[in-house]
Amino acid sequence: MSRKTRLSLACGLIAAFGVSTQAHAFWFGSSGYTKTKYPIVLTHGMLGFDSLLGVDYWYGIPSALRKDGATVYVTEVSQLDTSEARGEQLLEQVEEIVAISGKGRVNLIGHSHGGPTVRYVAAVRPDLVASVTSVGAPHKGSATADFLRQVPEGSGGEALLAGIVNGLGALINFLSGSSSNTPQNSLGSLESLNSEGAARFNARFPQGIPTSACGEGAYVVNNVRYYSWSGTRPLTNALDVSDLLLGASSLTFGGEANDGLVGRCSSHLGMVIRDNYRMNHLDEVNQTLGLTSLFETDPVTVYRQQANRLKNAGL
Repeated sequence: MSRKTRLSLACGLIAAFGVSTQAHAFWFGSSGYTKTKYPIVLTHGMLGFDSLLGVDYWYGIPSALRKDGATVYVTEVSQLDTSEARGEQLLEQVEEIVAISGKGRVNLIGHSHGGPTVRYVAAVRPDLVASVTSVGAPHKGSATADFLRQVPEGSGGEALLAGIVNGLGALINFLSGSSSNTPQNSLGSLESLNSEGAARFNARFPQGIPTSACGEGAYVVNNVRYYSWSGTRPLTNALDVSDLLLGASSLTFGGEANDGLVGRCSSHLGMVIRDNYRMNHLDEVNQTLGLTSLFETDPVTVYRQQANRLKNAGL
């Protein structure tokens, strides 16, 4: 089943879900806290997916947003590719969502590499986008990507590393039920996410990017509102095995505050809601399986708060 076919099916189910939600609201009541004017569209990061072996990438987040009124679409783009290529894939899905929903525009939320991906869509088709929310995205590059880029270009080591990562991307693509034709381009991802590649992307698409080292960017560009938030704690839950990997990757930042893969200042875009949540890169999407810090706001609550923020802004 192709991605477009799966999205059409998902849109149909969401439309049906909307009727069910309205019935639920009629009988049991709904606060309307997350009921935005325009649909919320979630876009995953590198090596991401919509659902993998029954586990959602955005763990518990779409259902929590829908419960109090939001219309939510979960998209899927290539696990590994350039920001521009992923952006074109997302744009096709956004056009379909706009046509099906009849709302005219969408609120884009992108995690990790999903941040530059949604920025691309907002830059080339601002007429379709009401807002962009970036979550833990490396807008000025990642020190981890810079570290990996030290492997000599064209070397056997680069070929081996690219082959392994591409294979992982293809496996995730297969297990998530995506089209087998989805490209996997790990070197393209690496070039997009290192500092030099991010600078080139920002030169082409500067909307919302801070002009200072660690400031805020323009809040509104081309009638699109820009927001961002991120975490700065690689280690948050001793029961989460992914903390070990993120703790190791955080060492590439040389003491800079980071979430394990993205530095605090690099995550800034537009209005910075907060850049120091006690969360690591996976906590930002309520992973792994909700094992996040007991001493921080639940990630699901942060998404609900952002939906309410968008609602109050008339978006």
